[in-house]
Amino acid sequence: MHWNDYQREASRTRNPALDARDRALDAAAGLAEEAGEVLGLIRKHHMQGKKLDHDALCLELGDVLWCLTAVAADHGLTLEAVAAANLAKLRARHPGGFGAG
Repeated sequence: MHWNDYQREASRTRNPALDARDRALDAAAGLAEEAGEVLGLIRKHHMQGKKLDHDALCLELGDVLWCLTAVAADHGLTLEAVAAANLAKLRARHPGGFGAG
């Protein structure tokens, strides 16, 4: 699957009852909320010795991706552009990979 195909398909599930301002707030708040759910799964695994539920983690990461997609779209960005900009930043910061000279 390509990033922009995902973004187009995921956008069909946005709440049409919300105006643009509220959709943007919903997506940004959802991003923080869903990232917190990912953190909760990892924290319980590492700090409480609970078995990591990979299926639940996959679903929560999908929710993070949905929210990220929505935030990007609300501000005129494609996931392709976000991913490309992030890779460019990482290459500039760590040209030989992390920890490499």
